[in-house]
Amino acid sequence: MDKDEKRILALGMLEEKYKLLGTLPKRSDFTPQEACFIKQKLGPWPRALEAAGLKAPPEISSKEKSRLKRERSRARRQQYREQNGIARACKNEEEKT
Repeated sequence: MDKDEKRILALGMLEEKYKLLGTLPKRSDFTPQEACFIKQKLGPWPRALEAAGLKAPPEISSKEKSRLKRERSRARRQQYREQNGIARACKNEEEKT
């Protein structure tokens, strides 16, 4: 069996289990060997479900989510500094001495 055939087999295993159960298959629905095979060919379990078309991929990537979180954090810190009259750096104290 070549690489593509094994990938198709793993996708088929997920789709078959989905039809049998009527819900998203969990790792525990497969034998340890089957689950290992699926993860080996399709990646982490959520990505495997996405590859099989059983689960929608996240709307925002984790990288984009992290970037947005950093921006919100920076904005909150800036707002806090402005409200409390806190300088961003210690340059103000150095100028006083």
